[in-house]
Parts: sequence; C-alpha cells; structure tokens
Amino acid sequence: MDNDFGGDIITIQDEDGNEYELELLDTLEVEGKTYAIFTPADIDEMDVDDPDYGLIILRCGEEDGEEIYDSVDDEEELDRVYETYQALLDAEEEDSGDQE
Repeated sequence: MDNDFGGDIITIQDEDGNEYELELLDTLEVEGKTYAIFTPADIDEMDVDDPDYGLIILRCGEEDGEEIYDSVDDEEELDRVYETYQALLDAEEEDSGDQE
C-alpha cells in the first residue's frame, strides 16, 4: 500500500460526458488484479449526506501503453476490494498506535 496519500489528481469522464476530478488515495492488488482507490477531489465542498459521497474503486489496466481505469460493476468484487482496503487501513492504524 502506498504511504503517499494525496496529490495525484485525475479527470475521468462518464458515459454522459460529465467530467469528475478524483484524488488517488491508494492502489492495491486483490486476487491478481490491481485497483485504484479514489475520493472526489472536491470532497471538502461535498455534502457528506450526499449518496454519491465516498470512495471510488476502479480497476486498473493498460491499453495501447496507456493506463486506463475501468468501473467495477460486480458488487461482490467491489466488496472484496473494499474489505481488503479497509483491512489495510485498520492494520496501518494499529501499527501507528503501537508506535506511540
């Protein structure tokens, strides 16, 4: 898991042509696939009660030498990646707590 949080901002476009800026939080590998964990770049301006608030998980790939991100439509796959990410965060929190 990367220890450098923040800083990497990408712009993605949905099927309707709407653009969104996302901040890369981390990348991780689950079951041989690489995933990127993002949060909306404008999270400070967002309403946390908004149902679209939260983490965005995209599958990483490569096409014609370019890095691409694909949406993950399978709920079970999303759950596995989220649970893995959460376990890594929990382990980091425990490790930092042990060092105090």
